Amino acid sequence: MTIALDNADMKIMVIDDSSTIRRSAEIFLGQAGYKVVLADDGFDALAKMNDHKPALIFCDILMPRLDGYQTCALIKKSAKFHSTPVIMLSSKDGLFDRARGAMVGSDAYLTKPFTKDSLLKTVREHALEAVAR
Repeated sequence: MTIALDNADMKIMVIDDSSTIRRSAEIFLGQAGYKVVLADDGFDALAKMNDHKPALIFCDILMPRLDGYQTCALIKKSAKFHSTPVIMLSSKDGLFDRARGAMVGSDAYLTKPFTKDSLLKTVREHALEAVAR
């Protein structure tokens, strides 16, 4: 069975305290036809999730107030969003960072700065998982 995906039906949340990263992701995802919800930190994201119900979440690791590990853990503990794919974003590409992300439930890891191709490839890899939930 093949599932046809319409990008316009998929809402993606980008959580990052860098306006440059948020804007880049918004442009790349928007050009591909996705709906994009932006959040500047974990608290902002958690406040917006119920209203927007994202199918996929990109989450920066290093953020003030509530870091990406804590944000991911809270999302994965949520009854409503526990199956939502969370992709960690970080400028660090170390084994420890990847392992810690996996420990809190992240589904993948994308190194910053990302390219349009790497961002969209990651979305495609997790799109079926997001739609299936």
